[in-house]
Amino acid sequence: MSQTDTSKTAEFLKNHPRLIGMMFAAMILLSQAGTVVAGGRSGTTGGI
Repeated sequence: MSQTDTSKTAEFLKNHPRLIGMMFAAMILLSQAGTVVAGGRSGTTGGI
């Protein structure tokens, strides 16, 4: 990413602070869902 892209992104997020919180919450949610899916698959044996 170039310097201008980085500054545009930083400026956009500065103007939309709620989006930072939403992005953080989505990241946490996806990391938790990945853990659940991985854990659910390891215990299943002999099923169809």
